[in-house]
Order: sequence, then C-alpha cells, then structure tokens
Amino acid sequence: MARTNAPAYRFDRARYDERMRWWLHDRFGMFVHWGIYAIPARGEWVRSVERMPDAAYTRYATEFTAPDFDPHAWARAAREAGMRYVVLTAKHHDGFCLFDSALTDFKVTNTPLGRDVVREFLDAARAEGLRAGLYFSLIDWHHPDFPQYADRNAPLRNDPVAGCNDGRDWDRYLRFMHGQVRELCENYGKLDLLWFDFSYDDLRGERWGATELMRMVRELQPDVVVNNRLEVSGEGFGSLAACRPTPYHGDFVTPEQIVPPRGLTDAEGRPLAWEACVTMNDHWGYCAADMRWKPADLLVRKLVECVSKGGNLILNVGPDARGRIPEASLRTLAEVGRWMRDNGESVYGCGPAAGGPVDAQKPEVGRLTRRGNTYYFHLMEGSVGPVPLLGVPPERIVSVRRMADGSEVPLSRSWTHSDYPDVAFADLGGEPGLPDPVDTVLAVRVR
Repeated sequence: MARTNAPAYRFDRARYDERMRWWLHDRFGMFVHWGIYAIPARGEWVRSVERMPDAAYTRYATEFTAPDFDPHAWARAAREAGMRYVVLTAKHHDGFCLFDSALTDFKVTNTPLGRDVVREFLDAARAEGLRAGLYFSLIDWHHPDFPQYADRNAPLRNDPVAGCNDGRDWDRYLRFMHGQVRELCENYGKLDLLWFDFSYDDLRGERWGATELMRMVRELQPDVVVNNRLEVSGEGFGSLAACRPTPYHGDFVTPEQIVPPRGLTDAEGRPLAWEACVTMNDHWGYCAADMRWKPADLLVRKLVECVSKGGNLILNVGPDARGRIPEASLRTLAEVGRWMRDNGESVYGCGPAAGGPVDAQKPEVGRLTRRGNTYYFHLMEGSVGPVPLLGVPPERIVSVRRMADGSEVPLSRSWTHSDYPDVAFADLGGEPGLPDPVDTVLAVRVR
C-alpha cells in the first residue's frame, strides 16, 4: 500500500511543538475501555486468553443492551476528577466496533443497544470542555484476513485447522483497517488524539502500511496528536526518540503500567513527550472479580511523579456491561478530583524543575514540579520542624503559599536553622503531620 511518488518525509519540529502544546499542558486524561468483553467480564483480552472461537465470542454482541450507558456521566466524571482529555476504545483487538462502520457488521449499531457510542462519547466530552480522542486497534481477531495460526496473540494461534492462515489476504486486511481509520477521521469531527495499539514481532511499521496510513491521517486530521504504537508497543520508544523520525513516528511515548524511573530524553538529550497509561485495578476492560483497586492517594502521587518527570498520566476506567463506570472507580475519581480542585495549578502546564531560575531540588519526602518562576513542592510526608526548600536561596523567594487555600506560609527564623543560612525553611505551624496527608503543595515563587 505504499504511495508512489510520495515526497521524502521531513520532520517539522515547529509544527510538532505546536500540535503538542495543549497535550503537554493538560497532563491528565481518562482512558475508557469498553466493548462486548464487559459481558463475560474477564478483561478485554478474554477471547485471546481463553482461545475462544469466533462464534463463541460474537454471541455476546446479541446481549449488548447496556441500559445504563450515559456518555455524559462518563465525561462529567472525567472533568470532575480534574482530567482534561479522554480517549475511548473505538475498536479493540476483538474487532468489535463502538462506531457505525460501513465496513463490518460486527458493530454496536447492530446490537440491541443500537447507538453509535463513539459519536455520543465525543459529543459528550466536547460538551464538558474536554479534548477527545479515540483508541484504535491495528489488530482484528474477527476479520477473516487477519492471521491467526502461529500469531502469539490471536485466539486460534494453536489451532492449525480453525486458525489456518490459508486464503487470508493481508493486503485486503490493510485496506479494511485503513478504511476504518478513514471513517473515524472523516465522520466524527475534529479528533484531538489517535491512540493506535500495537506493534509486535514482524507486525510493525510498514507491515501496517504505516506511511500511507499516517499520510491519510495527517491530511484528514492535521492537528491530531498520535501515539507511537505504529512502531512499538508499551516497550520501546520509537523513531522520534532515536532522532530518526519515520513518516509514522509517534508524537509521544507510551509506557504501560509503569512510571519511568526518570524523565525520558531522545538520543540527542532533548526531553521526550510521554504518557504513562495505567489501570485503576489490574484490567483495562471490566473484570467483575478484580478488586485490586489502587487507592486515590497513590494515583495522585503517581500523577505528580509523572509531571515532575515531564510526563502525562492517562488513567483507565472499564465500564461494566450495563454501561456504568464501577462504583470503586467513581469513588477514587472523586477523591482525586478533590485534590485536583485545590492543587491542579501544580499539575497543569507544569513539568520538571530543571532549567528554572534557581536549582530547586526534589524534597526528600515528595516531588517537585515547576511552571515558570513558581516551584511546587509536593510534600507527602511530614517533617520534624519546618520544611527545607532545598536549592531555593532565601533571598530569591518572593512568596510561599499553600496551594489548597492560598494562605501564606512564613519562612522560619528559628535559631535551630542558623547552621544552614543558604536554605529556606517553610514553617507549616506547630502541629505534627501535614494539612493534606496525600500531598500538601507549597507554591514557592522566586525572582
């Protein structure tokens, strides 16, 4: 599917920086994994894990009623949690489409629900003032031309008869897959994000017809931000990181279920845009038996850690078969939202402290983010006495304020600090502990 006489690709750094501006500012998003796999309720990979034949799996589409599906409730929960963008699985690896594709019958408009979920979701997100995007699987276990036998992820990988690859036409599959991406780019208004998933083994790059695919995407959605999984998976950084960008390079790196140990840079030392994609329990799609919920305080701290290292966090919810976000997820989102309402200024538009006007250092008991001349000290553990603001000369400080209420935090003048004249100590008062045990944020403005 290569385009003939196509001009050589030239990476445009200025255009890249412009389209990434909002994404690097907003920092916090919601992933939504939903599909007919919510009915067996054993995760989105259930068909692969249990090696289900197509007929055994597609029957779930006849039961997909989702009577409580309310995209406005989903979008409202994201906004109230402090999230600024949302991404929905338009199609996962099972091939089931949450949009009204003209290229397949395996779609939500042919189920009892009968509604174009993608359209309604995007409309609801936009109504809530959120940036909105779509996840699209490059893999399709339902399509008759996608290889099964010996593919390490396909449900029929070990079945030489039912999974036989004889007669499967890869070029026909690519035309189908590209056609569905075109539908999403043409039929649903401006998309802020496209989240492709994923490349593995020999299925990467031009095996997906990636140059032609991205040419089409950029023609139809010139400002869309695209991840790096046309080249890699959750591991690997891609060609932009190597400073040899292909026509299908990703705009950001996608570490999965991990916050990188340090900020990411490209081969020439420039900061890389990245986004940690993280589940709230151990599954992306709804799993009724999975009660390993991450607590809200941990998720707040991981969000802050991402920002302090120059990254974003996209946090997943997996609605159930009725269309509801699990109550445990909603409770956690509400707690995260409470903290974000008080402290979001230390997240939005912020990044690492490096390169600022003073050499502020990460506190031993927390994290450090910065926007311009303001350093945000995130304190996650109490101290003995006033808190040292390491690397911030006292004479450079203009103000210290507690983010949650805007109150002034005075600098300590105690004799106990006289041995450290180059260190400013913020006096939070005489009470032990912190005003907010999750993360008390001090905004330190310097000259």
